Amino acid sequence: TKPFPISPDDFEETHQLSVRAVFVGCVLGAVVGASNIYLGLKTGFTFGPQLFGAIFGFAILKPLAKALPESGILGRLFGGPFGPKENCTVQRLFLAAGGLGILSVSAIPAMYRLHLLSDLPEKDIGKLIALTACAGFFGVFFVIPLRKYYIVHQKLTFPTPAATAYTIRSLHNGKSGAIAAKKKSLALLYAFCLTFVFKVMTGYAPGILYDWHIGWTLYRIGFTSILSLDNYGWWIEFTPAFYGAGMLSGLNASWSFFGGAVLAWGIIAPTIVKNGLAFGVSVSDDFPLMSYQALSFDDPELYITQPSPRYWLLWPGVLIMLLYSFADVILSLGPILVELHRKGSLNPISWVRAKDTLDADDEDQTPLADRIPTSWWTIGLFLSTIMCCAILATQFHMNVGEAILSLLLGFLFSFVGVQSSGHTDVNPVTTVAKASQLIFGGIGKGSGLPQDPARMLNLSAGVIAAGSAAQASDMTGDLKTGYLLRAKPRNQFIAQLCGSVVAVFLTSGLFILFTKAPLASCLLPRACTYGAPSVSAWAAVAVAVSSPKLPIPPSSGYTAIALGLFSVLSLVVKRFWIPKKYWGYVPNWNAVGLAFVVPQVFYPIAMAFGSTLNYVWLKRDPKGFDMYMFAVAAGLLAGEGIGGVFQALLAVIGVDGGSEIGTAIGCPGNTFCG
Repeated sequence: TKPFPISPDDFEETHQLSVRAVFVGCVLGAVVGASNIYLGLKTGFTFGPQLFGAIFGFAILKPLAKALPESGILGRLFGGPFGPKENCTVQRLFLAAGGLGILSVSAIPAMYRLHLLSDLPEKDIGKLIALTACAGFFGVFFVIPLRKYYIVHQKLTFPTPAATAYTIRSLHNGKSGAIAAKKKSLALLYAFCLTFVFKVMTGYAPGILYDWHIGWTLYRIGFTSILSLDNYGWWIEFTPAFYGAGMLSGLNASWSFFGGAVLAWGIIAPTIVKNGLAFGVSVSDDFPLMSYQALSFDDPELYITQPSPRYWLLWPGVLIMLLYSFADVILSLGPILVELHRKGSLNPISWVRAKDTLDADDEDQTPLADRIPTSWWTIGLFLSTIMCCAILATQFHMNVGEAILSLLLGFLFSFVGVQSSGHTDVNPVTTVAKASQLIFGGIGKGSGLPQDPARMLNLSAGVIAAGSAAQASDMTGDLKTGYLLRAKPRNQFIAQLCGSVVAVFLTSGLFILFTKAPLASCLLPRACTYGAPSVSAWAAVAVAVSSPKLPIPPSSGYTAIALGLFSVLSLVVKRFWIPKKYWGYVPNWNAVGLAFVVPQVFYPIAMAFGSTLNYVWLKRDPKGFDMYMFAVAAGLLAGEGIGGVFQALLAVIGVDGGSEIGTAIGCPGNTFCG
């Protein structure tokens, strides 16, 4: 929780923000941006690539720094010593350049699914860039004054950013660091390559190599009733990305996620179906295969009278995460406000007033010259607010009040996102942003908007709220990495702005590129090879809240209130009556709520397995764990993402498993399931 001690072997880094860092970070960020869009459309999740960027950035720039002379134009641009603080800049640019992919896997494709934009995304390139720019810059500015609260006072862990800082420090630790760097780089490279090859192979025999549909297999050999196991989504998927995510998230978050899946899809879903509170639809004429994941109906009344288990569970999941996250913020903020009051620092003006000297009692001893000037983020916040209002008014027909409300919601949701990712490494802002859809659904009804304009208002506001909150959460995590490494916050801020400029154009271009492949079917209802669970959820909520009557089944609403209050109660009990050393045994209700919203049960299974395997590895081989764990986890995440991108390219040229090359052995209904 405190900056690393200064080593006598450390040299003074005069250029923490360099041309080479910007170039390498942005190029690598483009690769991960493509990976994240694939994973997001496939699973509904995107992953922070900090570790991947830190290790690969070191592997590229450290040899380059030694090989090139320090003199001359080339030497000034790409030569010179390469240290941990510049390495921090590389991974910041890496994350920033590829960090807006979350928008392309949620509300934006939902607009196309509901036919709210043109028939082809390339016709809307201007709107896509403008909307992405709104979400990409506003969140970067407003989170800056919160740095001290979250990182210095509250001391949030931020597992992946902290692990990134430790990894960077070990890579630059003298001769031993060079040896460790080589080992980590090779471990990451091997994990990445093996995962990439495995992922590409699974596209041709998914029922054998990737998805083990145990219920379907047992049904085929005579155990007919066990098919319900498959119908409710209980099968095993060998997904390296989620094994890696479980390794990074730890036992508490991963097993809370799995426990939530058991509660939602193992207990509640079968119960509400049996009692006629939720319904499935048949997906096969030859076999009793059912889908319990419908999220769209032509008649809005069916959302209440015949909801699917997935739609029924959506509302308890959203309310659990909202109440739990805000309760966590309030309980954490209380002691800090008391301390600020004791010091006489509750005057908001004092938070942004420029200081002439460092306070000796202040734990944050970052030199004043290295901090982000107040004028930078305040002017940026003002200009980005004006830009957002102008773009939303001219391109998406939102008035100034609605635009400002969407920005304000993004600010509020950032508390949820930062709090959650700071504790668990899970950032639920796209799910929590469903609350913005509820609010703007009410605004649309009150304004008497027709159906399509109301849905466009709903999704446009959701993009701004979710995107700006996600950016704020990412920026806070990176400030944590820089805080531990004693990097200059102002350099990180500039790097974030540079990366965001790249990301605005990169994200829009990649989205258009992906819609050329079979991913384009994700824009159409019930035809998506890649699942696109987040897209379906955004579209479903937009349709629901723009209907004349809010279509939430009463039983779902009551359950949401009960579980939401219980999650808050468990948090209060944990904070005030359970010793801190036992907090790891108390369920994380953010992860539990996430399981209600995510219908793919095999993801929490994979994360629980990955975290358990990681725990055993730590206990049996602590040295090997410290050396290789983060590199292996990063390689698993990146390898599956890039492998999925390559699969999409194979689909474009017609040689993927979905053509006649692949096999449907092991797939339910003998239908190809890749």
